[in-house]
Amino acid sequence: MSPLPLLLFFLLPVLCLSLSIPYPYNFSIHIDCGGLTNSTDVFNTTWLSDRYYTGGATAVVSEPLLFTHQQEKTLRFFPISSGKKNCYSIKDVPPGKYFLRTFTVYDNYDGKSHSPSFDVAVEGTLVFSWRSPWVASASRSGAYSDLFVTISDSDADVCFYSIATDSPVIGSLELLQVDPDAYNVENVHNSSILVNYGRISSGSGQWGPGFSNDTDRFGRSWQSDYALLPRVGKIKAISAIKDVVNVDKEPNFFPQKLYQTATILVGGNGNNGDYLEYELPVDAKLDYVLWFHFAEIDVSVTKAGQRVFDMFVNDVNISRVDIYKSVGSFAAYDWSYVVNNLSSTLLSVRLVPVVGSPTICGLENYAIVPADLLTLPDQVIAMQALKESLRVPDRMGWNGDPCAPTTWDAWEGVTCHTTKDESALVVSQIDLGSQGLKGYISDQISLLSNLVSLNLSTNSLGGNLPSGLGQKSLVKLDLSGNKFTGFIPDSLSSSNLQLVLLNDNQLDGRVPEELYSIGVHGGAIDLSGNKGLCGVPSLPDCPLFWGKDGLSTGGKVAIGLSSLFVFCVLLFVILICIKRRHNDYDFALPHELMSSAAKRNRYQRQKSLMALEMESQHAKGFIPTYNSN
Repeated sequence: MSPLPLLLFFLLPVLCLSLSIPYPYNFSIHIDCGGLTNSTDVFNTTWLSDRYYTGGATAVVSEPLLFTHQQEKTLRFFPISSGKKNCYSIKDVPPGKYFLRTFTVYDNYDGKSHSPSFDVAVEGTLVFSWRSPWVASASRSGAYSDLFVTISDSDADVCFYSIATDSPVIGSLELLQVDPDAYNVENVHNSSILVNYGRISSGSGQWGPGFSNDTDRFGRSWQSDYALLPRVGKIKAISAIKDVVNVDKEPNFFPQKLYQTATILVGGNGNNGDYLEYELPVDAKLDYVLWFHFAEIDVSVTKAGQRVFDMFVNDVNISRVDIYKSVGSFAAYDWSYVVNNLSSTLLSVRLVPVVGSPTICGLENYAIVPADLLTLPDQVIAMQALKESLRVPDRMGWNGDPCAPTTWDAWEGVTCHTTKDESALVVSQIDLGSQGLKGYISDQISLLSNLVSLNLSTNSLGGNLPSGLGQKSLVKLDLSGNKFTGFIPDSLSSSNLQLVLLNDNQLDGRVPEELYSIGVHGGAIDLSGNKGLCGVPSLPDCPLFWGKDGLSTGGKVAIGLSSLFVFCVLLFVILICIKRRHNDYDFALPHELMSSAAKRNRYQRQKSLMALEMESQHAKGFIPTYNSN
């Protein structure tokens, strides 16, 4: 969609939020894209230095002195070297409805005098399209664009997609939480994004956060209606002499100032064919919701029936309005209307008098952009894990949702399709052959339950093949020309593979017969160049007890029993030695024990010989005499 209607609303180069905390919710963030330090502006809004981006570089506008606020002077741009898709991903965002605003400026920051073409998506849905050349005032001074979006998870993603080789740009980014029931309309799904195509305050100048000290709790800014009134010669502005009641109420919290002024048709009486008209630029491919704001602030109207007018949208009479009859005087009166099936890029709103002159305090026009399909959360987790494990380079732009928006290409090398019930997107193919990858395959790949084809050939990937690689959906697998080690997982045997290329790796172990049978049943398989693989034709026979994942179970049992037997023998020998050592504790070492025993035997023999000699002498009558001295 074209950003033109938004440019009409936000061409002034002054905008920021005067409310740092939107009532009644307390989450808000203001990012100075390209800014190096935190800052606080004159409206007391704190701007964070640049953060949460996935890539790109910073720059300064060519004439910074012509911009009032610091956050408008710097920008971040995303050259093609950062990939086709880059994002700001704000983490830890409470789920709910949010007001999001971007400031986009070129101002010839790169000296090329060529404003870039690119798209912007929020939460996976395309919301803004910028095409070169921009409107001169937008290119020079910048333009603000805003919308209301529901965030269901904890991340807020604002992504930029390069058209051709142009570099997307962003000057500032703001996110503010609002009432979850804000701008809810019957028959419009709450998940739809409401993109601002015109927010006007009738009878006044531009005001609101950033333009004046007049505040809006949602951070909305309001432009004057003067530029959208083709019949400016027959209108006038009026102002209230007292406050209007029933304002600033949930869920929309429309501010008091919106009802303090109004535009009124001059001389309208219902008989001269005159009317009050607004012409709003639109994209005819979309539907729109109009929010009308009225208050009877003319003191001359004191009863019902004094001011009555019909409302026409594209020549269709949608309602007859009597403000006093509906709410009385000095009271806010708001209602909405959905416009479908447009055939023109101009949406006409006419207030045709019936009695008296028609009047209006304000008008909002929002394009209803249906939320695009998103990738299944589990598959997003898997792809993010693969991005890290495969070390996918920045130039491939693997940022944000892998498949959304559907109007963009998926991540480079990734193909997606819808689920059978068309409720989400899933990854069907990954083709990253010859990309210089140097990591490994994450186990989270098992979450890609719809993956049909995986090609990671001719890289420098290593590690083991994960057990969850063989999903039932997988038909083609090419991991050739890498450095994968270990065995082939059983899951590949139970898959529906028709092509398996594992050649030129460092795999080992017995090849599962079921996997090899792919080639027998009409498929193709190549396992060459893996010196450790064995057990099927064209490969060496496996050693005894060698299984598909290395040593077989029988081999492991045999080695275990052998080890147990050796252990028992060693234990038996050790026990014997310990027992002997315990019995001989009081004697010397074994060789010393033998020496002592020999000496003792010689002593006993000598003693016996002496006794025999004495007995012999006694028998001869020789009795020795012993001298006691």
